[in-house]
Formats: sequence, C-alpha cells, structure tokens
Amino acid sequence: MRTGLGLAIAAAVAALTACGAPQPASAPSPLSPPAPAATTASPTPVPSAKPRPDHVLVVVLENKANTQIEGNPAAPYLNGLMASSAVMTTSRAVAHPSEPNYLALFSGSTHGVTSDQCPLAIGQAPNLGRQLLDAGLTFAGYSEDLPSVGFTGCSSANSYAAKHSPWVHFGNLPATVNQPATALPADYAQLPTVSFLIPNLCHDMHDCSVATGDAWMRDHLDGYVRWAREHNSVLLVTFDEDDNHSDNRILTFFTGGPIKPGRYAQPVDHYGVLATLEDWYGLPRVGQAATAAPITGILGH
Repeated sequence: MRTGLGLAIAAAVAALTACGAPQPASAPSPLSPPAPAATTASPTPVPSAKPRPDHVLVVVLENKANTQIEGNPAAPYLNGLMASSAVMTTSRAVAHPSEPNYLALFSGSTHGVTSDQCPLAIGQAPNLGRQLLDAGLTFAGYSEDLPSVGFTGCSSANSYAAKHSPWVHFGNLPATVNQPATALPADYAQLPTVSFLIPNLCHDMHDCSVATGDAWMRDHLDGYVRWAREHNSVLLVTFDEDDNHSDNRILTFFTGGPIKPGRYAQPVDHYGVLATLEDWYGLPRVGQAATAAPITGILGH
C-alpha cells in the first residue's frame, strides 16, 4: 500500500510540475499571413524644386524693335502667336551690335566683345550649354545653312554667320552640339532639353523683310508650337537687338503648354532670360545672370 501510495503521489507531483512549466511558442504556419506591422505615417513625396518644361526651343531674330513687329500686318504669324503667349512688354537687349547680345543670352557676359568679330575664342568660360550637359541634361544649337556638324568657320556662302551662333566660340562644348538646322528632329520629343534655332541672315530679318522672316517662322515653327502646347514644352522667341536705337527695346515672348498667356510688364533683358532658363532647370546662374531678375509667373503649372 505504501509503495502504491508513493507512486501515486510522485505521479501527481510530476503532473503539477509539467502544468506549471513554461510552454515553447508554436511556430506559425508557413501559410499564415504575417502579423501586421506597426502603423506609421507614409513618407511625403518630395516635390521637384520648381516646375519646368520638358523642352525649350529658343529662336533669335534680328535687328527689329518691338514696335516693328507688334501690330505689323507684315507679321501675321508672329502676332497670332503673341495672342496666346506670355509677352514681355519691357524687354531690352544689352548692347549693339549683334554678337555681344548673343553672348549675353548664352553665357551671361559679352566677354568684352563690342563688334561682330570672328573668329572669337572664349575658351572655357561658363555657358548655358555646358551647364546643361554638366547637369545631365542636353543641349544643341541648330543653325540654318551651317555647312556641316561642328563647322567653325565664320560664315558660309548661304548666309550662315557664326556671330549669331554663340556656342561655336566656347572650347568647353563638344563639336556635336553645333548642328545644321536640317538636323532638328522631326520627332520633337527627341529635341534636347534646351536648344537654339538660328535662321540665316535673310530669314532672321537681318537682310530680308519682316514678311520674309514671319513666313519662315510659320513654315518652320508652327509644327513645333502645336506639339509644344500638348507636351509641356516651350518656344521662346526674342530678338538680338533693335534697329540701333539707344533704348534697345525688343520683342520677347514665350508660348507653349506650360505658359500662362498674357502681357507681363516685368523689365527683362538677355541676362534675365538666361537667369529664367537657369532657374527652370536648377542651374547656377552665370555671369551677370547671377544678379538679373528672372521672369516669374509665366509658368502655369
């Protein structure tokens, strides 16, 4: 009896000990969904610093005051464009004659140039083309009647003039950015981020009439304008200088998808236009663009 009672007591103690011992957690079934993570706030997307156009095409015409274009029946295409553009009503060039203005627009400096001299070697000076390339963006200059890609001569028999193609004068740009106008892509989505299109000496109104230049603009730019309105891109039209008056008032306007049409009284010159392009693409301002007032309020998104 004692032996049997002892065995019963031992069994009872063992059972109680087992009940009180900690049990290992069972492993979750591989088909069970994982436990939900603690709820945290979703990170807020960081917006780009500023809205910017996908493409900007810059066209520079020649030697006309704003009053020679605005309201002129010989320029129906340009006046039609202005009706749906941001028109800068107080726009001025920075010098006479032509070449210093192109240099100012492209690099923020006239580099001491006071004539239309050529050849002109500016070397490694900062410029818009180099800035765009260094930022991982793209640039090209398209010139009508340029004889070949990378041509460095001063002129051609067909009215090309290097004085109107400022990128030619900078040694820190590859020759491939210097393109004939015939190389401008038919598929506008393939255009560089920023590009210039320079008509020849007739079509830019330098040697030929306002009507001739206006017709050239219609024939060569209207397709791009229509495309730009639907593809967040911009056409910028300006003049190098006026017809040699002291106030140097010129026409400058922007048209395209992101542009808010209207007439803007903000004073602007070539340095301010350069500052505007640099601001749009997050580039540091070079030369006198650093202290120029950029154009504001014309982008509509």
